[in-house]
Amino acid sequence: MSQGSPGDWAPLDPTPGPPAPPNPFVHELHLSRLQRVKVGSWNSVCLPARSPGQPLKSPWQPLRVECGGDQLKDMKFCLLGALLAPIRVLLAFIVLFLLWPFAWLQVAGLTEEQLQEPITGWRKTVCHHGVLGLSRLLFFLLGFLRIRVRGQRASRLQAPVLVAAPHSTFFDPIVLLPCDLPKVVSRAENLSVPVIGALLRFNQAILVSRHDPASRRRVVEEVRRRATSGGKWPQVLFFPEGTCSNKKALLKFKPGAFIAGVPVQPVLIRYPNSLDTTSWAWRGPGVLKVLWLTASQPCSIVDVEFLPVYRPSPEESRDPTLYANNVQRVMAQALGIPATECEFVESLPVIVVGRLKVALEPQLWELGRVLRKAGLSPGCVDAGTEPGQSRRISQEEFAKQLQLSDSQTVAGAFSYFQQDADGLVDFRDVALALAALSGGRSLEELTRLAFELFAEEPEEQAEEQAKGPGRLLYKDGFSTILHLLLGSPRPAARTLHAELCQAGARQGLSLCEFQDFSLHHPLHGKLFSTYLRPSQTPPASSPGSTTTLANGTVQAPKQKGD
Repeated sequence: MSQGSPGDWAPLDPTPGPPAPPNPFVHELHLSRLQRVKVGSWNSVCLPARSPGQPLKSPWQPLRVECGGDQLKDMKFCLLGALLAPIRVLLAFIVLFLLWPFAWLQVAGLTEEQLQEPITGWRKTVCHHGVLGLSRLLFFLLGFLRIRVRGQRASRLQAPVLVAAPHSTFFDPIVLLPCDLPKVVSRAENLSVPVIGALLRFNQAILVSRHDPASRRRVVEEVRRRATSGGKWPQVLFFPEGTCSNKKALLKFKPGAFIAGVPVQPVLIRYPNSLDTTSWAWRGPGVLKVLWLTASQPCSIVDVEFLPVYRPSPEESRDPTLYANNVQRVMAQALGIPATECEFVESLPVIVVGRLKVALEPQLWELGRVLRKAGLSPGCVDAGTEPGQSRRISQEEFAKQLQLSDSQTVAGAFSYFQQDADGLVDFRDVALALAALSGGRSLEELTRLAFELFAEEPEEQAEEQAKGPGRLLYKDGFSTILHLLLGSPRPAARTLHAELCQAGARQGLSLCEFQDFSLHHPLHGKLFSTYLRPSQTPPASSPGSTTTLANGTVQAPKQKGD
């Protein structure tokens, strides 16, 4: 496989065919010298120049510099970046704090019971217009001088729910302005953020907690209650992708906005600027850099387009996932970009290959970088463990087994494995990970080792001591193997295991069945080969050096997580 940049996908099938969709989780910003000096204040401190082949050495270095430009213009734009950005950011923060009194006034003195109904009267009139005007001023100060609106926004009776995409940046709340400040869905943890928490209370936002399993059920009920209120509540705005991408493809839509089964109006967000400074993807410029680079531009434009209302069919009303997928396709077609199955699962960007969900970059690869950075060769570690027997080890035992002395490296490597309530990990996980990283086994030997480590004796065979099918791989072991080797989410792997077992009467997979799936399946076999057999074994790397990943691409160190 040919090597490429982090923004390229590794094709699983080398045969000719349509080009692979762009990687929506990576944003690379390329600045010419003229563009670079426009933000010269930030770059001179945090972004020293580097050549295209030079490795990144700090999370503040995602820019590739191309020489050229006029010296006199350079000086002018350097002053523009050095003076305009800090002034704009300062004034914007002042306006942000001026929003607080209006947000507080709307809900001051109201009980929780009163807040369960839409606010009306003078509070609504005064505070709504105050927040709307100051919000527009805030974005204007940050450089968004123009908000171009296309199409016609539907009334709350025509479309109780608005769905906006692509979600690419923390500037996307600007879409609330032409939508007349609809209600939003946000994390409950944001209530504790100064000013932001007050604005969420003002908005009567629907809050979801990631730590409360019952929270999602309550959110679904609240969305359905507001969406079916007959126009009593203002519209609810969703970003159905749930996280930010680089605008090059739509992520999989989550079904939350579509559960009520009511008509929705798709809203498209575009930033048609010559330089994309706004994208805040999983890997790429961080919050401060995106803010600074955008504020350094003389003028930023955002286009908001309202598409026709999408009315679900009876089948879509009953199936929120089908409804979400169909709306995603409509919006992707209007944007001229692909609709993908990519999504975030357990804080990892995930794609779907066949019936299998896999991480774009399994944590196994990052573990390998950590160990090689520490000068450890995984093949030199004695990872012996009893097949089928779980042996729990502590972080101290882990360090001793791997012969690691640096506490920071030990803690980092140990965190890649699932820990129980006592902070212990299953050493079988460690053994399989080290075997995969060592590169000393063939794929057949590696999958056999994985099976031997996690397969168990069938209960009926253990009880009757009768000759049976031998040891089997059950859903927990299967999901652990796929999670370790491919970064597959455990729930998705368990679902796939159940599908694979439907063909037989047993609840587990034999070695032959497991290897048929992992080695001989026309799609999954290529996936295992691609992820576990890099084109070349990466050497011991130094801090900031590039690494050849198991999919054949050259990967720079991570810039940020979402």
